[in-house]
Amino acid sequence: MVEPNRTTLDKARRLLGNCDLFRGLKADERNAIIKQARIRNVAAGDRIFSIGTPGDHMVAVLAGQIRITLPSSNGRELLLGVLEPGELFGEIALLDGRERTADATAGTASVLAILERHDVLSFLERNPAAWLKIVEILCGRIRQADVQLAEVALMRLPARLAKAILRIVSNQPKTAAGYKKSHVLLTQQELANMVGARRETVNKNLRAWHRQGLVKIDDGRIAVTDWSGLELIAELD
Repeated sequence: MVEPNRTTLDKARRLLGNCDLFRGLKADERNAIIKQARIRNVAAGDRIFSIGTPGDHMVAVLAGQIRITLPSSNGRELLLGVLEPGELFGEIALLDGRERTADATAGTASVLAILERHDVLSFLERNPAAWLKIVEILCGRIRQADVQLAEVALMRLPARLAKAILRIVSNQPKTAAGYKKSHVLLTQQELANMVGARRETVNKNLRAWHRQGLVKIDDGRIAVTDWSGLELIAELD
C-alpha cells in the first residue's frame, strides 16, 4: 500500500469531516476523531473485508465506489448497495463487536478512511449526540435492505429492475465519474445481482426497453431516457 502524501491526507480529512456521522458536530469534536483516521488507497477489485471477519474498524468512503455484497445460495452475489464518497460502512460489526455480515469490495480505485473500533467507541462516549447520527445511518441500511428483499420476493423482474435503476440514478451524485445523472454506473451483471436475476434475463429486459425508448444502451452503459415510462413499469406489480 502506497502511503498518501500530505496534500492527500489533508484533502481526505476534509472529506471525512463531511461524512454523515461527523457533519453537524463542532469543529474541535470533528477534528478529534478525524485525527485518528488512517487513510488507505485501494485498487478496483480489492477486497476491503469479507463476511465473517472481525469487525474491528469502520470505513468512510472519501473517493471512488464500494460494493457491499452477500453470497447467495446459487453461487452468485447479491449486491446490497453501492457506496459513494461521504458514506460509511462496516459500522454494524464495529458497534456490536461481532463478525462482518457482508463483503465489501472496491468497485473503482478508491480512497478510504479507516477508523479503529476503540477510537470510535471512545469518540461516541465523549460525544453522545453522535449516537443519533449512527442510529439514522443504521435505520437507513435496514430500510434499504427491507425494500430490496421485498422487491426480490414479491415483484416480477421488470418492476424490480425498473425500481432498482430509478433508485440508483436518484441516489447518484451529479458529478460521479463525469457521467450525467441519467447514467447507471453498474454493469448488467451487477444489476442482475442486485435484483436477484440472471444477467441474460436483465439484458433481455434492457434491450426491450431500449427499443421502446425507455433507456439507451451505449457501449455497455445504461442511461434513463424516459423516467415516467420506467416509473409506470415499476408500479405494475
